[in-house]
Amino acid sequence: MFVLETERLLLRWLEADDAAFVHELMNDPGWLRHIGDRGIRSVGDARRYIDERLRAQCNRLGYGLNRVALRASGTPIGICGLVRRDWLDVADLGYALLPQFRGQGCATEAAAAVLEHASSVLGFGRVAAIVSPDHRDSIRVLERVGMCFERKVMPPDESREVCVYQRVMR
Repeated sequence: MFVLETERLLLRWLEADDAAFVHELMNDPGWLRHIGDRGIRSVGDARRYIDERLRAQCNRLGYGLNRVALRASGTPIGICGLVRRDWLDVADLGYALLPQFRGQGCATEAAAAVLEHASSVLGFGRVAAIVSPDHRDSIRVLERVGMCFERKVMPPDESREVCVYQRVMR
């Protein structure tokens, strides 16, 4: 079942069959540097992470991280969606793409679709996004979809500060 469709992309909830793709994405050096090590060392670890964390949130809240695929070929290129974090008072927009698909506007396209869905379907009045202060490409995506810098914060159980961006929905 597809959650969202854009001109170039299809977004749907992650499934156990996406484990090899999730393993590849979460072990990409860019992911590890800017998002963090989730301990996904094997396809089996990825399958468990999908079931126990990602799908569990979707089932519980009705939203979560989606697999992003190219509409033309069905090739998975990344993830984009909303994450619920205990230390934020609103949902957090998250996204990541495999290296070969970065710089083509896909993250912006997916993020804009997720934000529209958050507003029109989920009824959210605000959405946040967290980003490493040095991750300029990701900050540009956030700014393109109308998010504004709010503050820096040290997340619980983390060793580095992140920037919190926010968008008020209309």
